[in-house]
Amino acid sequence: MTDLDPVADASRAVEATLFAAAEPLSVQDIAAYVGEEIDIKAALTFLQELYASRGIQLVERGGKWHFQTAGDLAHILRREREENRKLSRAAIETLAIIAYHEPVSRAEIEAIRGVQISKGTLDVLMEAGWVRPAGRRETPGRPLTFATTPAFLAHFGLISRRDLPGIDDLRAAGLLDPIDLAFEAMDFEARADTETQDEMPDLESDDENA
Repeated sequence: MTDLDPVADASRAVEATLFAAAEPLSVQDIAAYVGEEIDIKAALTFLQELYASRGIQLVERGGKWHFQTAGDLAHILRREREENRKLSRAAIETLAIIAYHEPVSRAEIEAIRGVQISKGTLDVLMEAGWVRPAGRRETPGRPLTFATTPAFLAHFGLISRRDLPGIDDLRAAGLLDPIDLAFEAMDFEARADTETQDEMPDLESDDENA
């Protein structure tokens, strides 16, 4: 590398690493390839600006970096295809609850939805790569909790969960229905540490297929 422009020079190694990677990489992942002596964050900023007006762009999703097609050109590459499996309403509602309240247990999801969820609903979301187990709560019964993944952020074009639309945004877009309004009515955080699945009242069964 030359001494004329250290950041631009270092960015070549970072650029090559990201192009060769099979999946998005964190700053630590990149450092494992190019070395700790390189200012990786400065190189990423340089590359982001360099590619800002090009057909591909460098983006960060959930703390990991990758190149993707520019948003305004995505339609050129899109092909009509039949989806093998569409998400049911139950799966969509479950995904929304996890995204807004993670980490969240099955019992807490059921408390918000008002119906029991089938095991298949969570399985579908995990198979899609959008939901992952997030450990167990240190409460009686130690219920397993769930959270979203970087793949969820990437699919919906979010940098982090902070970019999820707020209640006012959803209401303005006409996307709120009774299940969404329940988010506002429930003091969820206060209930989270006290409710476990064994303590939940009997709920209606979710008869929707995942």
